[in-house]
Amino acid sequence: MALNVTELLAGAVKTALHAAALPAPEAVAWEIPREAEHGDYATNVAMTLARPARRPPRQVAEAIVRHLPAVAAIERVEIAGPGFLNVFLAPRWCAEALREILLAGEGYGQSDLGRGRRYRIEFVSANPTGPLVIVNARAAAVGDALARILRSQGFQVACQYYVNDAGTQFQALASSMEVRLRQALGESAELPENAYPGEYLVDLAQDYLARDPAGARAALALPAGERLERLGRLAVDTMVAGQRRVLEEYGTAFDRWTYEATDVRAAGLPERAIDELRAAGFIYEAEGALWFRSTALGDDKDRVLRKSDGELTYFAVDIGFHHFGKFADVDCVIDLLGPDHHGYIPRLKAAMTALGHPEAAFDVLIVQLVTLLRDGQPVPMSKRRGEFVLMEELLEEVGRDAARFTFLTRRHDSPLEFDLAVATRQSADNPVFYVQYAHARVTSLFRTAAQQGVAVPPWREVDFGRLALPEEQTIIKGLLQYPELVAGAARAREPHRIAYYLSELAGIFHPYYKAHRILTEDRPLSLARLGLCAAVGQVLRSGLGLLGVSAPESM
Repeated sequence: MALNVTELLAGAVKTALHAAALPAPEAVAWEIPREAEHGDYATNVAMTLARPARRPPRQVAEAIVRHLPAVAAIERVEIAGPGFLNVFLAPRWCAEALREILLAGEGYGQSDLGRGRRYRIEFVSANPTGPLVIVNARAAAVGDALARILRSQGFQVACQYYVNDAGTQFQALASSMEVRLRQALGESAELPENAYPGEYLVDLAQDYLARDPAGARAALALPAGERLERLGRLAVDTMVAGQRRVLEEYGTAFDRWTYEATDVRAAGLPERAIDELRAAGFIYEAEGALWFRSTALGDDKDRVLRKSDGELTYFAVDIGFHHFGKFADVDCVIDLLGPDHHGYIPRLKAAMTALGHPEAAFDVLIVQLVTLLRDGQPVPMSKRRGEFVLMEELLEEVGRDAARFTFLTRRHDSPLEFDLAVATRQSADNPVFYVQYAHARVTSLFRTAAQQGVAVPPWREVDFGRLALPEEQTIIKGLLQYPELVAGAARAREPHRIAYYLSELAGIFHPYYKAHRILTEDRPLSLARLGLCAAVGQVLRSGLGLLGVSAPESM
């Protein structure tokens, strides 16, 4: 039994068009009407075909309805307005579809859409100059959920974290660490202008001195270059270890951690990429510098790759990293970047195109900023950081599930307001609680059934035709949307669609659960309703898993 409803309906429409000797499109677009009287699915295909068919759209719609083959899923089709086709699903078919959902089990919603295509997603990649902050938590939620969704659709996905442990930021970190260490020893030392002022470096210096006083003093006695390298590496290693720990607590795993200093610069990747660009005719010299002719590929101006003093630019290093460190063993690369990178995207895409990567093989998603609130009021800055609220502080207050789900309630490229008070409430206005509570209700229901001695037979033996209430049909139709919803989220690279869907599913399940007894004296009806609830729990559990959120059995 085919459970991809839009594919089934599209096939019927194409068959009707062929029978009517009308042109058929490659794809038929469907939408789910907001009003029930407009059907379960609607399409404007008749209007899009009016010009090639040389007929008024309503005549095309009438021809489709007249030649539509008998399809068990379709109860009736109505023509609305200038030629919209409104399709109503057959209740009996929906009942059988519910059985198929249950029999599919945890595999329901998965597909082979990706056919094994290899993806690499780089996300978070915070500078190793301090702890992770709240915007990193949002990027981690989006990137990890996207990876999970893509894997569920048959893509092979590797997640990558880039450690920017070279260049001017590293030098500033090393200098800041030296000052904090000297201050810990009682010396008079002032932070330079470009220093990192956070209290975390004070703690790090004091910890280093307490743990290895001789080593700390020996490091300060080294020549300037060695001293800064030693202290900078100590700071980077400590910061990255802390970032790893927090990300692990968040349930976010990375397959590869790439270090700029050793894996990119020392490996000569930027120079190799420049050589390839030169061979392709995209490099020229001017004013003593080496330039990439990015305007030939749509950028607004050419970009410097090597300065006149011989130093590589960040852009040159990034080109080498992407070309050799990302594309080496995958078909597609996705970067998640912050909003301050908008202007950077065209030049990076131009470089990838110049190096022979198809335009569709490289995508950049912008993850917008987060405003932290408490009961609608802005939250003051972190005491430990001195500038931003730390990701660790957020997790301590609201927990992993609430953080992840809340970050996924908006499109990744839209600014998000995160209200801490809402995220910790056990009420319907807390979206993660509302969804998780629906799942907990389902599991509680089955515990009650077991206590009452209700034996649940295999789902093949249950008569789901007993589910005649409008609310029950609405829930089944909502469950039928899930596979296409997940596939659509994968195609569009929009994890928030899953969170939206789960909230809507919980929103139709909770009122039904409150209004109707599931376990009644009518055993066949009770079993049918148990099956419906089981399917709801199954889909909620699956969707929450795609978001990296738990599905509690009790709350």
